[in-house]
Amino acid sequence: MKKLSESLVEIKKSKFIGLMYEVKSIEEVDSILAELKKEHKKARHICYAYRIGTLEKKTDDKEPSGTAGQPILNIINYKNLDNTLIVVVRYFGGTLLGRGLLTRSYSEATSKLFVSNN
Repeated sequence: MKKLSESLVEIKKSKFIGLMYEVKSIEEVDSILAELKKEHKKARHICYAYRIGTLEKKTDDKEPSGTAGQPILNIINYKNLDNTLIVVVRYFGGTLLGRGLLTRSYSEATSKLFVSNN
């Protein structure tokens, strides 16, 4: 497992931290997610999507259905990525963003992963 890039988007005081990893197995995905949950204990949501061969999974982690995991997975598929896990960690800023802005926020945090290589 290798972290490929990281991004940060701030919208209405909410922070969206994007993280992209190269993974080869579901066990690696589980290990990364467990570490992120320890590292980001105060985060409200840890949403992700991955594709390993023909296996795909996404989760909204209690965000409204379809606003987080699906936009992340859409970008993975659009970029035709394989062996890739993308996680977006959200720290809630106190303002509800609504479905549209929430979806755009997760998409932006994911898209920025391909621009910055920290």
